[in-house]
Amino acid sequence: MTTAQLTAAPRGEAEHVFGLPHDPGAVSAVRRRIRMVLTDWRLDADGAEDVLLVVSELLTNAIVHALPPATLRLSRTELDGCGAIRVEVTDMGPVAPAGLAPCPLDPDEHGRGLDIVTALAARCGVEVQAGETNRWAELRVGRG
Repeated sequence: MTTAQLTAAPRGEAEHVFGLPHDPGAVSAVRRRIRMVLTDWRLDADGAEDVLLVVSELLTNAIVHALPPATLRLSRTELDGCGAIRVEVTDMGPVAPAGLAPCPLDPDEHGRGLDIVTALAARCGVEVQAGETNRWAELRVGRG
């Protein structure tokens, strides 16, 4: 998928879906596109930065730890009576087959992403079904 394909998603809608190339460089291209969407949605700067950080962490997790393809879904929703942004990243599951240990990662470079997501999100979770893994987070962005 090219950057042109990433920017072809519609603007100003309540939901956006982006395919993710299995390349670490794709995260920055998706972040730029998401920033434009959040600006269209008139999200304040602090809220936008939190959403962008969650997007980065979930996308990076999919690229490093999962099989392609990965898809990002960003949507506006409501949570406990206030506005929220839902970030979902769906991939094809873990890289390492069941029972085999994945390649060790440097703990100084990896391992805090999902902790960051948990700290920023009002709610988050993982759903596994039919060979897909969906990691999601909902961040409050309105008053409530």
